[in-house]
Amino acid sequence: MQLVMDVGNTETVVGLIEGETSVLDHWRLSSVVPRTADEMLHLLRGLLRDGGHSTAGIRQAVIGSVVPVVTGVMSTALEALLGGPVHLVGPETALPITLDVDEPMTVGADRIVNTLAARRLYERDTIVVDLGTATTFDVITAGGVFTGGVIAPGVSAGLEWLGRRAAKLPRVELHPPERVIGRRTEACIQSGIFHQAVDGVDGTVRRIRDEWGCPEAYVVATGGYAETIGPHCVTVQHIEPFLTLFGLAIAGECLRG
Repeated sequence: MQLVMDVGNTETVVGLIEGETSVLDHWRLSSVVPRTADEMLHLLRGLLRDGGHSTAGIRQAVIGSVVPVVTGVMSTALEALLGGPVHLVGPETALPITLDVDEPMTVGADRIVNTLAARRLYERDTIVVDLGTATTFDVITAGGVFTGGVIAPGVSAGLEWLGRRAAKLPRVELHPPERVIGRRTEACIQSGIFHQAVDGVDGTVRRIRDEWGCPEAYVVATGGYAETIGPHCVTVQHIEPFLTLFGLAIAGECLRG
């Protein structure tokens, strides 16, 4: 087993993975709550214990982080928890992929492991739509070459902005609306954010396919909002919420050798 951590700007997803694609358990933690390494150690121990898991079978940990201030805390906690290797995935990590962009050292760990997972799992030209704090579109060849993509504000950014900047607009949870035309303020906001996200995914995917010259590119949605937005996008062909965790586990297997 491997313990993998996808440290995002808003949330950290922790997964206990058997092999490369079997998720035995997973947890979502806040990335914005300041914690010491000792606090994180006790939190991880509690999650594993409450889930009925032992550290005895965990051979290593893998971290992919886009939040440098959290990375050190996580690494220290995992080293204390496991007493074994902790691998940090970044642009300099030796993996069987290529970052064919102008500034490869700026590519985030999440996009790196998404590329690795797409190469291993799909073996075809792929667009990975990661619906998290930001909405990213990763353009990946069948051979595992990351050729760039798109970064847009995430779904939660629109909800938070409206609630913060418009005094009379309430904060709402995002759910697929029953109809486009809302008859209450909350319904209007839900419809606006939801349909903007859906149409934004479909429109951007179409533009990427046209510019790439790859109309048959396989489209996979992942991330925290994948199961909310993805089923309503006509361009999304597969939804895999754990793609980034799979990529981290695959990276761990590569680094183990």
